[in-house]
Amino acid sequence: MAVAIAALSLILLMIAAYRGMSVILMAPLLAMLAVFLTDPAAVPTAFSGLFMEKVASFLKLYFPVFLLGALFGKLVEISGFSRAIVTAVIGVVGTARAIPAIMIVTALLTYGGVSVFVAVFAVYPFAAEMFRRGDIPKRLVPATIGLGAITFTMDALPGTPQIQNIIPTSFFGTTTWAAPVLGSIGSLCIVAMGLAYLGWRRRSLMAAGEGYGAPETLVNEPELVEGGGRVHPIVALLPLLVVGLGNLALTFLIPRWLPQEAVSLSLPGMAEPVSVKVAQVAALWAVEGALLAGIATILLFAFGTVAQRFAEGSKAAVGGALLAGMNTAVEYGFGAVIAALPGFLIVKDALRAIPNPLVNEAITVTSLAGITGSASGGLSIALAAMADQFMAVGDAAGISREVLHRIASMASGGMDSLPHNGAVITLLAVTGLTHRQAYKDIFALTLIKTLTVFIVIAVFYLTGLV
Repeated sequence: MAVAIAALSLILLMIAAYRGMSVILMAPLLAMLAVFLTDPAAVPTAFSGLFMEKVASFLKLYFPVFLLGALFGKLVEISGFSRAIVTAVIGVVGTARAIPAIMIVTALLTYGGVSVFVAVFAVYPFAAEMFRRGDIPKRLVPATIGLGAITFTMDALPGTPQIQNIIPTSFFGTTTWAAPVLGSIGSLCIVAMGLAYLGWRRRSLMAAGEGYGAPETLVNEPELVEGGGRVHPIVALLPLLVVGLGNLALTFLIPRWLPQEAVSLSLPGMAEPVSVKVAQVAALWAVEGALLAGIATILLFAFGTVAQRFAEGSKAAVGGALLAGMNTAVEYGFGAVIAALPGFLIVKDALRAIPNPLVNEAITVTSLAGITGSASGGLSIALAAMADQFMAVGDAAGISREVLHRIASMASGGMDSLPHNGAVITLLAVTGLTHRQAYKDIFALTLIKTLTVFIVIAVFYLTGLV
């Protein structure tokens, strides 16, 4: 019965997300439903003392990253930098290689710090034009954008500033550059298999006589793209490089500047000093500092353009950050409540039966990401409940925290992209396609991504590379 209660709450949350209901509303309701079915008297205490406490702790750590990332992405968009990058890549690669070109453009944006949702809106008009010129079936556009945005640049490439690569740092005491060799190998596998699959699908569909303009797919068609803007592509790339290099530099410099275990602050108006553990926040500070530097770079080169739309654009960025941050925070709180219930303890003990620690971690994380439809949400739930167990078993097996970080991060982006995933729904809505028309190819990427996690685990055991 205890397991059924926990499973019921998770399934209902998945159904709610699939039907487009607000996770911010449904997560606390369903968490409290699970508590009520377990112990009705515990509902008030569980809500205030556990659920809301975990929501607040998550936002305290990660909301600045959501906010700065959203603002950076919006400034890249309104400055014309994203359009300049896309146009330059199209000019070099040409329409004959539309699929790899769009993947590269999207990867550049997301690895440079632009959120997945911003990248979708920025790239779609150019992807549609390239696919139209090459007469490539439009149904492949979402999967092509997805290959660049929600696979290797989200959690596999070392140093990526996406939240899925940042969350494990607080649990394992690592940095965003954890296990760089394994992450790079995983990225190459995803790119190779993803491009091979999309190339095969392109040839199959075109051989069957399907071109770009299948009537049922001609929805939300963008206007024809004219020109490449007035921004030089090298200038447009600078903020992305600043974020990447700044993150790398600060990752190594912050521990040198603050070598002590904790730093304290005491001001005259404070009743008692506050203390912050450097190891838990160093990676967050590095990403935040890098994003601030990227924002400053955009303002330096495009202040006049940005100033005209900054008020409107910053409001949209803040709104997006609040929504994304709260969605993930309530899923984190939901996971903390479920993890405290007797049913989850039974599941947790059952998962311990999986003898291999990395396989155990990968299955746990990707399963919860799939159930919640969120990579960051599933990752948060899994690590909040089981990070100590993963570390204890990993330490006993001689597995470094960096490897645990990379496997957890990559696994979160495996089965998360089921039909109810927010990024999937956004991809299809922006491109004007339905799940029936285009989800098959997105799901293929989901399988590729999940398979790659286990390939990386095998590489680690065979070679010892980190």
